[in-house]
Amino acid sequence: MIHATAIIDKSANLGRNVSVGAYSIIGPEVTIGDNTVVGPHAVIKGPTVIGENNQIFQFTSIGEDCQDKKYRGEPTRLEIGDNNVIREHVTIHRGTVQDNSLTRIGNNNLFMVAVHVAHDCIIGSDNIFANTCGIAGHVHIGDGVLLGGMTGVHQFCKIGSYAMTAGCSLVLKDVPAYVMVGGNPATARSMNFEGMRRRGWSKEVIQQLRNAYKVVYRRGNTLNEAIDLLEQEQQSPELSVFIESLRRSERGITR
Repeated sequence: MIHATAIIDKSANLGRNVSVGAYSIIGPEVTIGDNTVVGPHAVIKGPTVIGENNQIFQFTSIGEDCQDKKYRGEPTRLEIGDNNVIREHVTIHRGTVQDNSLTRIGNNNLFMVAVHVAHDCIIGSDNIFANTCGIAGHVHIGDGVLLGGMTGVHQFCKIGSYAMTAGCSLVLKDVPAYVMVGGNPATARSMNFEGMRRRGWSKEVIQQLRNAYKVVYRRGNTLNEAIDLLEQEQQSPELSVFIESLRRSERGITR
């Protein structure tokens, strides 16, 4: 399971049935959970904790020092959950002391070829990041998000759960939950109603979210006015997620 040419630090902690490919390097302060597969020529640097059943392909760089010029070698961390697929040439950096010293990734995410996740990003679960997406520092991403290929996300942006971006989008402001954006700079186009139907959401919930989108984007309301109007509605759990993503916006939402 461990190739003879792999270099694994004595302090690294590998779980049961972990596989490490040829010429991969696993440094000190790295923990890898059971049944995780690390391909050839991968580099994993600590402090990093990786969960179970992950697939890490060749030529990845996981847990490296960040590219922030303020970084001075302080001890920071990377945490990755379970069942993630990390494809070729993906780079994921640890956090900085200017934030919480932590980059964190949840479960069941797919990082396609050459995706970059910068320092201090907090990423949820069940997301898909298509080829060559660039996610800058301090970005927060919810669950079930799809970033189209070559999407760029500006630092400190928040992308709410189940949002989508078109290929080659440049995200400069926050994207509320469920909202589909595209362009350079990205603008709001609609909500991911087809994704809602595929998840089996009721017609009533989908219609409520359709109306909520119009309140925010089609009726000339300011963001605060829109939130006030939406809070007067009888809130489904799905609408509550949308409203909360609006409340959490600090950069302003993508319009």
